[in-house]
Amino acid sequence: MQDIRKALYVGSRSDGRLIQRPMSPHLQVYRYRLSMVLSIMNRITGVIATAGATLGVFWLGAAAKGPKAFATARKVTGNPLGQLVLLGWLASVIYHTVGGIRHLIWDSGYRYDKKEVNKDGPVAVGVTAGASTVLAVGLLAVSICRKRSRAKAGKVS
Repeated sequence: MQDIRKALYVGSRSDGRLIQRPMSPHLQVYRYRLSMVLSIMNRITGVIATAGATLGVFWLGAAAKGPKAFATARKVTGNPLGQLVLLGWLASVIYHTVGGIRHLIWDSGYRYDKKEVNKDGPVAVGVTAGASTVLAVGLLAVSICRKRSRAKAGKVS
């Protein structure tokens, strides 16, 4: 009995002669490498970044609706779970940006050797972790300062 998959790999050359196209090996054949995981994560973080942007549009819509809708949105984003979601969104946007820059460098023909790709993977993870941490701490500091200034303004009034 002939395997049906062979029929799916029949192609034709430019002169019309039939040939059998090569079959790619399945993922189980490959060894998992950091660059493979980072490439998959770049795609996943793209989806997460898009979903987060959609939530951002809903947040802006709540701000446009009025104080009551915006207060509800602030309760959601002020909640610890909401803040964890925002932190994940922040990290995914940063990683997707770093991964995009990495791919842009590859597309321009640089750093595409196996050794360079393997060296750049941990750098991308480190840059993402560092930038995410700095930005999250900065946003937290701004939030704390705003709460303190509001508390002082409330006491003075």
